[in-house]
Amino acid sequence: MTAMLGKVAPTESTVLILGESGTGKEVLAQCLHRHSSRRDGPFVAINCGAIPEALMESELFGHEKGAFTGALVTRKGRFELAQGGTIFLDEIAEMSPQMQVKLLRVLQERHFERVGGSRSFQADVRVLAATHRNLEERIRDGAFREDLYYRLNIFPVEVPPLRDRGGDVHLLFRHFLQCLEEEGHGPVVLSEAGLAALDAYPWPGNVRELQNLAERLAILHGGERIEVTDLPARFRACVEDIAQDERQSLAAIWSEPMATLPDEPFDLKQHLEDIEKDLLLQAMTACDQVVARAAQRLGLRRTTLVEKLKKYSLASLRKCSN
Repeated sequence: MTAMLGKVAPTESTVLILGESGTGKEVLAQCLHRHSSRRDGPFVAINCGAIPEALMESELFGHEKGAFTGALVTRKGRFELAQGGTIFLDEIAEMSPQMQVKLLRVLQERHFERVGGSRSFQADVRVLAATHRNLEERIRDGAFREDLYYRLNIFPVEVPPLRDRGGDVHLLFRHFLQCLEEEGHGPVVLSEAGLAALDAYPWPGNVRELQNLAERLAILHGGERIEVTDLPARFRACVEDIAQDERQSLAAIWSEPMATLPDEPFDLKQHLEDIEKDLLLQAMTACDQVVARAAQRLGLRRTTLVEKLKKYSLASLRKCSN
């Protein structure tokens, strides 16, 4: 995905960012802006799901004084504030059908007018949009315009959930801790066992949940070394689950001997690892490389299988199981 983003960032193309809530879609949008030719211009974000429908047109395009009750002064909208830069339309699927029509017109004609005004302004902005919804389903349900979808879907980018991004957990965790240090919090050092717990956790809240954890640890344990016991209970439970799966795996190996004891001394640990690796490969092949199905076949939790694939450098075999 990095190579793909590197190619689209310098262009003027509209990018539609897709992914679960909390996966860092706005962070990605900011990254695209910083690496574009508009980097010196403003980056203006608006959450389309957080603005009441009656105010959305004014928020996007601004209004003239006296345009409606309460419009005591002329106000610039987000498109005007973003001139020469980038506008990020987050949760675009939550926009009402009426506003979708007006947005489509602006994207097509690259001009807009303030509410209550007649002067036309050029929309000199790059448009980035994001949603956690399935827009094709919304189109079938009549909740999203198909013509607007194709206007936005010029360059779609799907941000995978954190649980499917392997080494990103450690990288992002260190980044958040560094930012917190710059804000005045004490440094935090997480033990190897603690880092393993982060790897094993499924992260239902995605990047946002990881950021919240980093802030919590910086507040409670700034300047300390953190062990697994210092982590919230849900992380400790993941470590305990992995240990239980390891015991069950070894028990299964011993209950049904797979080889005769060699006459000469040999490396038992390596022998067991070879057996385990072979079974992992067989299960992944039998299940078309889908982690969730392979984990069920092996009687393991999905997170445990992910850890084992990483351990044996087999992570490239993984496919998204959602």
